[in-house]
Amino acid sequence: MNPFTFHNPTKLIFGEGQLEQLRTEIPPFGKKILLVYGGGSIKRNGIYDNVMRILQDIDATVYELPGVEPNPRLSTVHKGVDICKAEGIEFLLAVGGGSVIDCTKAITIGAKYEGDVWDIITRKVTPTDALPFGTVLTLAATGSEMNSGSVITNWETKEKYGWGSPLVYPKFSILDPVHTFTVPKDHTVYGIVDIMSHVFEQYFHHVPNTPLQDRMCESILKTVIETAPKLIEDFDHYEHRETILYCGTMALNGILDMGFDGDWGTHQIEHAVSAVYDIPHGGGLAILFPNWMKYCLEENVDRFKQLAIRVFDVNPERKSDHEIALEGIEKLRAFWNSLGAPSRLADYNIDDSQLEVLAEKALARGEVGRFKRLNKEDILEIYKMSL
Repeated sequence: MNPFTFHNPTKLIFGEGQLEQLRTEIPPFGKKILLVYGGGSIKRNGIYDNVMRILQDIDATVYELPGVEPNPRLSTVHKGVDICKAEGIEFLLAVGGGSVIDCTKAITIGAKYEGDVWDIITRKVTPTDALPFGTVLTLAATGSEMNSGSVITNWETKEKYGWGSPLVYPKFSILDPVHTFTVPKDHTVYGIVDIMSHVFEQYFHHVPNTPLQDRMCESILKTVIETAPKLIEDFDHYEHRETILYCGTMALNGILDMGFDGDWGTHQIEHAVSAVYDIPHGGGLAILFPNWMKYCLEENVDRFKQLAIRVFDVNPERKSDHEIALEGIEKLRAFWNSLGAPSRLADYNIDDSQLEVLAEKALARGEVGRFKRLNKEDILEIYKMSL
């Protein structure tokens, strides 16, 4: 493996009833709070009322930014930045899923920057300061609650980019599985796909001697595969929600990829699709990832073979390495389909009319991926396989 330094400063507060810890976690940062949330589900399920009760008890002055989109938009980030600067916000609290947290991260950076925060998101400028923030997670999916990454969409230019900074680790994240009980089936499935996809992005690399990292990746995948069907049958099952929630955090908090860099090509390819068509990120990944795997299979057949045998229990007897690897990919597709995930771009009424545009957007920062470097022709072929 490669030399590495690991540091994750986020305090993870996990378990039922842990929302009460807001009483001690927020006060050291100040009293002027910006509460950031999404489309209103936290008001329907009671989380909003519980959060506001605690904020009132600690004498916080609360400003609100509702309406964060599933693919959080730059325009919403700008609204949050304006509130922070106008009101002297001292701390932000993101209550929601990964989109709300990603939006909050961008706001914390923008609030301390004199120019347009898009400069930072597009990596033209390196941030030097950020407001502190914490999270109350309501969806198992992105892992944004314990990492320094964020994805923001510029809807006006149809651009969607991932970015990150050590300045935007949450100070704390509260994860109560009960808060995920009301997540509907489609978003539960998208979250499961996203969790597994994060592991796949890290699993596919060429760095030698990573046996422990491989096994950690495989253990998360196996756990999700074992638990997800049970959860789909019983959405109010605490232990199943708890397991998936913890898997989501561990899939992307820096633990898995110590000593190597993952691929991340499929995420860039998907970002182009959701930037133009505004589809759910997890849905796009469900469509694209198995096709990326098939396209990149010959890059390292042994890697795919290992995944097929260890994770998808493919019987290797009397089969070539290629056959074993391909069967593992087909089992992944079948598993996601069994959960109700989409398998074709046509499921979102996407045809071949914009494939050139999508490929160009995917390549906005140069060739895509590390496991296999993809050029425009490669990406177009993956899109065509996904139609």
